[in-house]
Amino acid sequence: MRPSRLPVLAAIAFLTPVLGARSPSLTGFHPDRVAEQYNLESRFDALIDVDEIGEWIERMSARPHPVGSAYGLDNAHFMVDKLSEWGWEARLEEYRVLFPTPKLRRLELLGPEGFVADLSEGPVENDPTSEQSAEQLPGYNAYSIDGDVTGELVFVNYGVPDDYLELEKRGISVEGKIVIARYYGSWRGIKPKVAAEKGAIGCLMYTDPEDDGYFRGDTYPAGGFRPSQGIQRGSVADMPLFPGDPLTPGVGATADAVRLELDEAPTLTKIPVLPISWADAQPLLEALSGPVAPEGWRGALPLTYHLGPGPARVRLQVEFNWDLATAYNVVAELPGAERGDQWIVRGNHHDAWVNGATDPVSGMAATLAEAQALGALYRQGWRPRRTVIYAGWDAEEPGLLGSTEWVEHHASELGEHAAVYINSDSNSRGFLNVGGSHTLEQFVNEVARDVTDPQTGVSLQRRLRAAMILSDEPEDRERAGGGGDLPISALGSGSDYSPFLQHLGIASLNVGFGGEGDYGQYHSIYDSFAHYERFMDPGFHYGAALARVGGRMVLRLANADRLPFEFSALASTVAGYVDEVEELTETVREETADENRWLEEGLYALAWDPTDDWIAPELEEPVPFLNFAPLRNALGRLQTSVEVFERSRDDARRLPVDVAADLDRALYASERALTRDHGLPRRPWYVHHIYAPGFYTGYGVKTLPGIREAIEQRSWDEAEQQVDIAAEVLAAAAEAVDRAAALAASE
Repeated sequence: MRPSRLPVLAAIAFLTPVLGARSPSLTGFHPDRVAEQYNLESRFDALIDVDEIGEWIERMSARPHPVGSAYGLDNAHFMVDKLSEWGWEARLEEYRVLFPTPKLRRLELLGPEGFVADLSEGPVENDPTSEQSAEQLPGYNAYSIDGDVTGELVFVNYGVPDDYLELEKRGISVEGKIVIARYYGSWRGIKPKVAAEKGAIGCLMYTDPEDDGYFRGDTYPAGGFRPSQGIQRGSVADMPLFPGDPLTPGVGATADAVRLELDEAPTLTKIPVLPISWADAQPLLEALSGPVAPEGWRGALPLTYHLGPGPARVRLQVEFNWDLATAYNVVAELPGAERGDQWIVRGNHHDAWVNGATDPVSGMAATLAEAQALGALYRQGWRPRRTVIYAGWDAEEPGLLGSTEWVEHHASELGEHAAVYINSDSNSRGFLNVGGSHTLEQFVNEVARDVTDPQTGVSLQRRLRAAMILSDEPEDRERAGGGGDLPISALGSGSDYSPFLQHLGIASLNVGFGGEGDYGQYHSIYDSFAHYERFMDPGFHYGAALARVGGRMVLRLANADRLPFEFSALASTVAGYVDEVEELTETVREETADENRWLEEGLYALAWDPTDDWIAPELEEPVPFLNFAPLRNALGRLQTSVEVFERSRDDARRLPVDVAADLDRALYASERALTRDHGLPRRPWYVHHIYAPGFYTGYGVKTLPGIREAIEQRSWDEAEQQVDIAAEVLAAAAEAVDRAAALAASE
C-alpha cells in the first residue's frame, strides 16, 4: 500500500549484511547457543534462491489481482499449495468485505473552454501486462461516495490543513467548490476529508510530474517514472478513524457478522473523489485564474499555477457497485516445540490494485522465500521453540481489510499468545527501512549487523551509519557517530502492522528495502514485472536480502531462550517524545503571542501588499499553563525500572522452563501496557498511546498522539487530560518492566 519514496537517510533505515562480523552475543540467547544459532542462519541463507524469487514475482503479477478477483484467489491457492509442500500447516481464512468498484467515472471541464478527461491508462511498449485492459480496475478511489457535482475549481496544493490556511489568508473559500489537489504531502484520504470539512463538494487528485514524473527522471517505458497518463488508484476511507471493513468496525467480517448499513459507515468520504493523470489535470489547471500559487505550491507542469476559484468550472460524476467481496487470507503455521503458546507472526499482503509487481508481490515473494527455507529446515529436523505463523493478507489495498478482520476476529487469542508481528510490503533496491516498537531496536540492530548489503558488500548497519555520519542533519551525525545502536522509526499506518500494534498492542516491526528504485508506477497499470525487473530490483538481489532479514528475525524470535526485548531504547525514545510535546506547547504559545501582538500593533496591515487581498487572522486565546509534571514523573519511574531490568537480566543465566516462559509473557505484555481500552479521543479503535497515525496525516505517525494532537488543535482541556492518561500508560509500562526484571533475576 505504501509508496517507497523514502529518503536515503530515513531515521529508521537499516541496511544489514548477512555474513558480516559475528558478535560474541545475541540478545536473548545463552552464550552456549549463539554458535548454534549462527550455524542455523547460515543454513537458512543458503536456501534462499534469488532466481525463484524472480519467478514468483513474475507468476503472481502475471494478471491483475485485486480483492475478490479470480487471479487473486488463484494466487492464494498457489501460496497454500507451496506452503503445504514445504511442510507448513496452511489454510485459507475468508472474510466478506465491502469493496466498491467503479460503474461510472466522468470528468468534464465546462468552461471557459470545453474538455472531457480521458481517465484511462494506455499500454506501453515491451510491457505485455499493460495490455490487459479487460481485467484492470480503472483509475478510481475506493470508498468515495457516489456523486454528480458541478462547481468552480480551486487548486489546493497537497490539500492538507496548512494549505487551507494559506487560501484563507488570501480570502479564498472552497465552500461549494470542487478542489484539485496534488498527490503526496499526506496520505490521499486526508485530502477529501479536509476538503469536505472546508465545505467543498468534490475532490480531484492528480500526481504532479514534480513528485514522481519527468521532473525526477525519464518516464516509463524509457525510464521508471510515471508517464503522462499514469493514474494513482487508492483507498480514501477515513482510516485514521479505523482501518478494515467499513461495515464491521471492531469485529471480524465473517459471513454472518452484523453489518452497518452503507449510509451508516463512518469511514466513507463525505464528497465524491476521483484520481486523474497529470495529462488530464493540465487543461483544468490551465483554465484557472485568480492569484498565482505560492512558490512551494508550483509543480513541474508547463503552466503558471493559479489558485482560482474559477473561471474553470467542472462537472464530476462517479458511481460505484457497492458489493461485498471475499478476501482470502493465507495462514500457515509451524508449531513450537517448547513454548507453542507464544506466537511469532510474519506477514505481507498479496492483493494489488492491478498487477502489483512492486506493491506488494516483491515483498510477498521474499516472504515466501523465507517460508520455503524455514520449511526446509523444519523437514531437516529443526524445531522452533515458539510457534511461527506466516500470513499472506488479502484486501490490504482498500484499507488493511484482510489483516484487520483477521486480527479483530482472533483478538482474544492474539492478545494472549502473539509475542511479535513482523510486516513487509513493497520492496526494491536501496536501504533497509525499519520501523516499529522501540523495545526491539537493539534486536533490529543485531540483525542489521549480520546481513550483507547486496550492492556494497558491507553490513546493512555499517552502510547506514556511514550515510548518517555524512548527513546534513546534526541529529543523524550525532546518533551515528556515537557508535551505539542506530534508531528505528515510529510506525504510523499504511500497511498491515497497524491492527497488531495499534489495536492490540502487539510489538511490531515493518521492514523493507527502498530508496534507489525509479518509483513512478505506484498503484498504476505500470506496476508490472517488466517495470520491476528493469527499474526496481534488477536481479532480485534485494528480494533475497529482505528474505534474509525477515527470516533471520523470525529465527531469532522463534529460537531465543528469552524474547529479545530491551527497554533502554524505549525509555530514551519516549523521553524525546516528552521533550517534543513540551517544546510544541512553547512554540504554540510563542506563535500565538506574536500573532496577537502583530494584530494589535497593525503590523499585518503595514506589511502586506494591498493587492494581495490577504485577510488577517483573528486574535487567539493565550495558551494556558499545561502541567507536564505527571508525565515527567511517570517517565522517571519508567527510566528507573529500565535500569533495574538492565541489571537483573542475564542471558548467561539458565532459567527454569516455567520461569523463562513467564518472563517471555511479561516481556511482550510490556507493549500491551502502552494501550488503554478507551483508545484515543474520537477514535477508540486506536488504543496505543505512544504510536498512532495522525488524524490529519494518515500514514504519518503521531507520537504521544493524544497529547500532541490536542496541542495542535489548541484543545487545552483535552491536552491536560491526555497528559494524565499518558502518565498512567508510562506508569503501567514501568510496572510491566518491573515484573520482567523480577522474573529475570529469579534463581
